[in-house]
Amino acid sequence: MSEKIVVKAAVRETRGSNDARRLRRAGKIPVTVYGGGEDAVTAVAELSDLAAIIRSDSGVNTLFTLDIDGDENRVIFQDRQIDPVKGRLMHADLRRLAKGEKIEVTVPVNLVGEPIGVSQDGGLLEQQIREIRVLCTPSNIPESIDVDVSALELQSSITIGEVEVADEVEKLDDPDLMVASVTIVKEVSLEPDVAEEDAEPGVVGTDDESGEGGDE
Repeated sequence: MSEKIVVKAAVRETRGSNDARRLRRAGKIPVTVYGGGEDAVTAVAELSDLAAIIRSDSGVNTLFTLDIDGDENRVIFQDRQIDPVKGRLMHADLRRLAKGEKIEVTVPVNLVGEPIGVSQDGGLLEQQIREIRVLCTPSNIPESIDVDVSALELQSSITIGEVEVADEVEKLDDPDLMVASVTIVKEVSLEPDVAEEDAEPGVVGTDDESGEGGDE
């Protein structure tokens, strides 16, 4: 990250659901910080500060500094609790990172270019995978992984193994998984299907010409 992001926080002195509701009414949320070879810490941070990070281009993959009463921690979002009705952040688990530590994150896939199978042959570009799991240090987390699909021909595809990433980034997903492909556009017939009626309609019933019926 070219810009150092600092979020101020304070040690959480009280516990319980009532206290959590009081914090949220005041525009704050409880957070838990753990990892990095140190003890877990519960703290309180401004909801607006954490929400702004989530809305940024790098989103939950953003590395930032959580200043807890003067104790600076380099952290990244590990887990979040969202209000199902209001859609607001209610609680956050933050992972403290040791220097040089690699972490596993999920990075969005961005398709770049127009495939020749689309522009020349009228095919359809389909994207099968929209995120790829990678392992790298926080400073090397890409905001997205750009996949050039301009060379894709009709009925061809590109797999995770063929996707290029920086040397510092290790892909963790199955290399044989398909990321994108160009398929043939199926033509929809405007003619209704008419079943051939070779056989004559069956006889539903016959008149009893014999006069023989049931007992009178």
